[in-house]
Amino acid sequence: MKPLKPPRTPEQRRQRFHMRMAMMDKLTHLAALSVLVGLLAGAVIIAFRLLVETTQSGFLPAGDPENYEALSWAWRLLLPVAGGLLIGLLFHAVDKKYRAVGVVHAMERLAYHQANLPTGNAVMQFLGAAISIICGHSVGREGPAVHLGAASGSRLGRWLHLPNNSTRTLVACGVAAAIAASFNTPLAGVVFSMEVVLMEYTLAGFIPIILAAISATALSQWVYGAEPAFSVPALQLGSLGEMPYVLVTGLFIGCLAALFIHALQFFSQQATARPLWQRTTLAGAAVGLCAMLVPEVMSLGYDTVNKALLGEIGLGLLLTITTFKILATTVGLGLGLPAGLIGPTLVIGACAGAACGLLAALLTPEIVSNPALYAMIGMGAMMGATLQAPLAALIALLELTANPNIILPGMLAIVAASLISSQLFGKESVFISLMRARGLIYQDDPVAQSLRRVSIANAMKRDIVRSPARIERDKADELLRRHPQWLLVTEPEQRPFILPGADLARHLQSREYEIIDLNEIPANRRSVCAVDLRATIQEGLELLKQKRADALYVVNQAAPAAHEVFGVVTREDIEEHYRYTGNPTTPEQ
Repeated sequence: MKPLKPPRTPEQRRQRFHMRMAMMDKLTHLAALSVLVGLLAGAVIIAFRLLVETTQSGFLPAGDPENYEALSWAWRLLLPVAGGLLIGLLFHAVDKKYRAVGVVHAMERLAYHQANLPTGNAVMQFLGAAISIICGHSVGREGPAVHLGAASGSRLGRWLHLPNNSTRTLVACGVAAAIAASFNTPLAGVVFSMEVVLMEYTLAGFIPIILAAISATALSQWVYGAEPAFSVPALQLGSLGEMPYVLVTGLFIGCLAALFIHALQFFSQQATARPLWQRTTLAGAAVGLCAMLVPEVMSLGYDTVNKALLGEIGLGLLLTITTFKILATTVGLGLGLPAGLIGPTLVIGACAGAACGLLAALLTPEIVSNPALYAMIGMGAMMGATLQAPLAALIALLELTANPNIILPGMLAIVAASLISSQLFGKESVFISLMRARGLIYQDDPVAQSLRRVSIANAMKRDIVRSPARIERDKADELLRRHPQWLLVTEPEQRPFILPGADLARHLQSREYEIIDLNEIPANRRSVCAVDLRATIQEGLELLKQKRADALYVVNQAAPAAHEVFGVVTREDIEEHYRYTGNPTTPEQ
């Protein structure tokens, strides 16, 4: 009989659990977890919508959550100002590290913080965005939804001690689920997550993200029903003779998108000199002044979109709403209001597109079938050009209106708008532009994408033993009986290193030794530094460059007292895994 192994201690069981989780990046595991993320993110978004819409129905005339137009001019001025002041005081009361919110914050945490989105920031996003929307600021709920969904996936991944590449996928699942639950647009949520936030398409990402979007949409439909966000007639092109007007509409809206991004960058740069509470109060005042003249700019504005889609707004008012909506949104968001910008782009695009349709109908009424069609086209064009995400915009347009006839003209307008904004005016995605304004760069090159998909735990060599620098002969023989590939030496006041076990064995064959000094024997020593068990090999490669080391030894930084080393990763191991993905070149040394 084999002797019974002694029972594991609680610390050993915890380390074993962490190790198992760190290696859990298989598609089946992620698919199962993605459903849970979808339900979690969907529940958070439903709670957010219920809070906002219930509050709006409680104080707006006729209980209509969009009826800001019925408020008196004094309320339209004072409500945004009070909201801006309240948001400023709320954010001023918390630690500075919890004030960062929104899509840019989520992308920054993906790029620079191993997909770790703190709970404190998510709470501030939930409260700040709810106040902003309720108080009529010219914002959307998509940015808060993205942050809250991303935080849902991140928290689950961190709680389970998943590797960072798996947590990254769960963050993308949360983003897709949040967009899907907000607008009943599951496919648009999937494409938005991969095209705008992750900026990559992979099979390993698609399947979990789709499952998350499905579960979130099912939960949302259970609460809100399955109707599309906008109710519009089945509009379509009268003939191909309208295509030149569609093209001109796309070109015009591309110019508006470039103006929107430029104005947002300008006001964001002006915001740094003043205290936060002053900026948000000033933002509320700017929105209030615009709302005194044009109440349609307040809050989400989806009632205005519906009217534009139904052709119920005249040309002059359409152009006025477009102008003041751009001003109110860019000033408000630029000065720090914690909400989204995608919703306002839909309002701007719908009004600008409807105006183009009315002008086209005045010029050639025999060709233009329905000016309201151009409102639908304008929504997708403005969103696509602002985000530089044409496919996400087209899918969103299709799902928001439930009108397949929009695909052909929508494609032309979205591409034209995106090209004008990016090529003529040199504008990147609004989120990438805002990241660059903070001195941040989002790595989306093929090398970084490939290395992010593999965890350190799956790349490391586990046949490693720890050893003191000076070791007795019998202890050395005992270590070598375990056939280690590497010996790890970590001594105080000395840079840690590894050396091949074969080098020690070769040295011991030369003659008898009482004491062996691993610093002195002939060996291929390599300098090493510690890396967390949950890291990706991209993070490992960056750490090698930063520390100027030759290899990494893998530890669980969530339990530093355990001092357990799980394995070693060399540059050659990183290159091996990079080549395994099918890429033709090796990562930069």
